[in-house]
Amino acid sequence: MDLFSAPAKRRAPLADRMRPRTLDEFIGQEHIVGKGRLLRRAIETDTLTSSIFFGPPGCGKTTLASVIAEHTGANIAKLNAVTAGVKDVRQVIEQAEKDLKLYGRPTYLLLDECHRWSRTQSDSILPALESGIVRFIGSTTENPMVSMTGAVVSRCRLFQFFPLTADDIKKAMRAALSDEERGLGGYDIVIDNDAFEHIALTANGDARSALNALELAALTTAPDEDGHIHIDAAVAAESVQKKVVNVDDEQFYNMLSAFCKSLRGGDSDAAIAWFARLIYAGVDPRIICRRLIAHASEDVGLANPQAMLQAVAAAQALELIGMPEARLSITQAIIFICESPKSNSVVMAVDSAFRDAETIPDEPVPIHLRDTSYRGADKLGNGKGYKYPHDYPGHVVAQEYMPPSLKDKRYYIPGELGSEAKIRENHIRSGKL
Repeated sequence: MDLFSAPAKRRAPLADRMRPRTLDEFIGQEHIVGKGRLLRRAIETDTLTSSIFFGPPGCGKTTLASVIAEHTGANIAKLNAVTAGVKDVRQVIEQAEKDLKLYGRPTYLLLDECHRWSRTQSDSILPALESGIVRFIGSTTENPMVSMTGAVVSRCRLFQFFPLTADDIKKAMRAALSDEERGLGGYDIVIDNDAFEHIALTANGDARSALNALELAALTTAPDEDGHIHIDAAVAAESVQKKVVNVDDEQFYNMLSAFCKSLRGGDSDAAIAWFARLIYAGVDPRIICRRLIAHASEDVGLANPQAMLQAVAAAQALELIGMPEARLSITQAIIFICESPKSNSVVMAVDSAFRDAETIPDEPVPIHLRDTSYRGADKLGNGKGYKYPHDYPGHVVAQEYMPPSLKDKRYYIPGELGSEAKIRENHIRSGKL
């Protein structure tokens, strides 16, 4: 650190100052950097090839990349995909090639937000990856299998990071409180247990959020008569406020999938839990209502026709009264759909019919079913032989309604639960089943 960067480093946020410098200081991700694990062995033997670290914010991706580069003693080139262009990449590659040929010294290219690279930027580094001129370590909050070009992903080893546990967060906080050089050890801080727990739990696996909240609490609290900076639960609550929820595209679709599967599985508690998390994360509640309407037919259907009314009513309530009051109507619909008898006969029927519409050749509509609403239709024979159901007992009459190419085909097979049980009995009596 030079003369001018030292003051800037001291003014940096606590989370930045407390970044681990060695593998022993690194917290969390034991599944990949624990003793004897693959990534740790590769780092210690300096055999790590190009890699991509992906996971939620604040879990140590960028930090571990820096630790790796420092541990190996290689050259380090740091870029951010938001600001770096093809020219920046080429400069790094040219310098890396010189250093490798002249001094035998490898270069690590650390790229933050690597999913933000365009195809052109990604293609510019491919030859260097293949030849080993640079060792690429990309970090991203997105799933690289979805958000990055396949050419880059195929040349890298993928390592998934998970949110830090509450114990991991507490360990990072204790380190910051005791570190006099980089942390808050120079302050006489007294923090209550409930305040400490609140910050650790509310951070929701994000060490950066926890450390910055801890620093904010310490720096904005005046010392008491004894010189102690007392951080109680009220101060902690003001400093961190709401739980941090990180919802990228992948996490959103995973949570929505869990919500839908809970509806289908009839678990009211789980469906409500996922609904609450989705809304807390800022998801548009209209998305939830659309899924409820879909599942009312897809998973309940005629086993309980009232499910559709509940789902549509919840959507209307959202439009009429808005949030947060509409949470009650939506929750009511969620519970109703979960607790209803289930049937997928509607979705099975329509899927099968659409497959046949696409693949089976059309034939002319039977004469007795053709349109008779216009003048002269009778001269074409339209409607001849049609039996008007209301002229018969029970207002039902047996006649062929199906397209000729689909004669005797059955799409709707009633289930055995709820209201469909009676429909099924009628089908059996009429010979349809």
